[in-house]
This record gives sequence, C-alpha cells and structure tokens, in this order.
Amino acid sequence: MRFPLSMTSTIAGYLVKKKVTRTKRFPMVLMLEPLHACNLTCTGCGRIREYEATIKQKLSIQECLDSVDECGAPVVSICGGEPMIYPGIDELVAKILERKKVVYLCTNGMFIRKQIKKFKPSNKFFFNVHLDGMKKNHDIAVEREGVFDSAVDGIRAAKEAGFLVCTNTTVFKETDMAELDELYGFLTSIDVDGFMIAPGYGYSAVADQDMFLTREDIRTKFRAAEAMFRKYKFNTSPIYLEFLQGKREMSCTAWGNPTRNIKGWKGPCYLITDIHHKSFDDLLNKTPWEKYGYGKDPRCENCMVHSGYEASAALGVNSKLGDTFKMIKWQFT
Repeated sequence: MRFPLSMTSTIAGYLVKKKVTRTKRFPMVLMLEPLHACNLTCTGCGRIREYEATIKQKLSIQECLDSVDECGAPVVSICGGEPMIYPGIDELVAKILERKKVVYLCTNGMFIRKQIKKFKPSNKFFFNVHLDGMKKNHDIAVEREGVFDSAVDGIRAAKEAGFLVCTNTTVFKETDMAELDELYGFLTSIDVDGFMIAPGYGYSAVADQDMFLTREDIRTKFRAAEAMFRKYKFNTSPIYLEFLQGKREMSCTAWGNPTRNIKGWKGPCYLITDIHHKSFDDLLNKTPWEKYGYGKDPRCENCMVHSGYEASAALGVNSKLGDTFKMIKWQFT
C-alpha cells in the first residue's frame, strides 16, 4: 500500500462523514507554522522574508493544539520556518498524534539525527524532508554547502529508528527533471517511503521572480517527466499530476489547506496574504472565495501548487468518470 492502512482509514472516514452531512467547505490539511525562524535562507522561500518583522515570535504549544482542534483537519503539516528548532516540537507532535491526526513534520533534515530520540515512530507520523535536487544543486538552492549530506544523514537515522520518511521537492524554472529522476532513484535505494513534488510558487516576497514557472512552463516540465512518475512511489495523487501535466483542469480549493501562523489564520491561502483572521471560522466563512483562483485574481494565474489543488483531487472537485477507481488503484499499488 502507498500509505499505512490506519492513515488511509482516518482520512477516508473523515471524508465520508463530511460528504454524508453535505458540508460544503471543510479542511483536509492544516498547514501549522509554529514559527518562521530557520537556520537556512533558501532562495525560493517566501516565509523568512514575508514574516521578517515577526521572525523571532512563536506560537505556544497550547496555541498550536487549540488551532488543531479548532480546524479539525485529519492531517496536520507542521512547517515554518524550520520546525525542528521549535522548543517542544517533540511534545507538540506527540499531542497532535494523541488526537488521532496524521502528522507530517516538514524539515530540512539537518537536526533529525540529533533529535531523533525525542520522537516515537507511528504509522501516522512522517518526517517530510525537503530536497530540491542532488547534492550540488540542492546546496545551491538552500544557499549553504553540506545541507544535502546532512539531510540524507537525517533520513538514514530516521529509517534506522523505524520512522516513516517522505521527501518534498519544489520544481523551479532551472530544475532538471532528469536530475530529479536520479534523486528519486537514490532516495528509493535508502528506503524513503514516498515522494511529494510540486511547482514553485511565486511569493511576492522573493526578489528573483524569474525562478518561478508559468502555467505553461509547469505543464511542459511535468509532461516530460511522465515516465518518472510511473517509476517511483509518489505520494502526489495521480489526479493532481494530471492537472500539472495539462491533462485536465481543476478548481482551486485553498480552503482545504488552511494556514495557521503567529499572526492568525492566513487569508486567503498559503501563498497570498490579504488578511490574518482571528479564527478558522472567520477564514472559512468570511473569505470571498469566489474572487480568487485562476482567471479571477492575477496573483493566481500561474499557481498550480499542491496547497490549492491537491485537496481538490481528494475532494473530487472537477471529477471525471473513473477517478474513484484511479485513486483506489493508486493507494493499493
């Protein structure tokens, strides 16, 4: 199976409940950012620049847990910033798992070996390590030598200790998809459990806008890599990959992946900041969702990022005949 059965059951049960009650909008993945501080200054990262004025501030563990409860999403992606430098990150993960949530701890991987004994393996917990290429190009992207080797060492430490590990890769204009094929072959050889991939998103806070892809650039790159997607164990759904390859159109469901950070609930989405709401309910019900999306807001024109569209795939938005079978087959292969 692509994911542990208990994880699949948790998410499937949640979806069925929402469908039966005919809930119009509901979250799938909470993007929880307890801090924005980081030990790296990755070229394409907008967080350390957008939140420069509040970079030293943190959510308390209780504020994080209150947000998990308030939102109710079955999956919590702990990101930032670098969450492994958040004081009490092990306690936070443990308490979210106690709530029977699926947890992805998004990290650059540099602190995994040092802190691995603070965590306990679970079939609902992944270390999600960011890697944008092989050694040379990844280290260029994160603006520091040796990061790739440290991340790989962290992956090895996590696997040796019995943890689930996946990786996350952002594709930019200069990304060589053949190099990513090499990367996934290497990661498969050290027993990484799955791979996520998404196109780079154009944060206004990032000075080098030329690094980001247009919608047509994205489709060209992802079409060229079709064989690679059949070759390795991608956690990215086949429906979302078809969208990236231009085989289908999809509507954005940014409300499916809400972001909570030190300023509040980020509205309208992970990428665009027009307001920070005081509550999740305000984000969900007071955001003019009809004004956002491709063809509506110019800031959305080239966005095909997973936080807006992977939830659309899971929710069956713009579904086609056979999609359900395709998703079931994907899970069991």
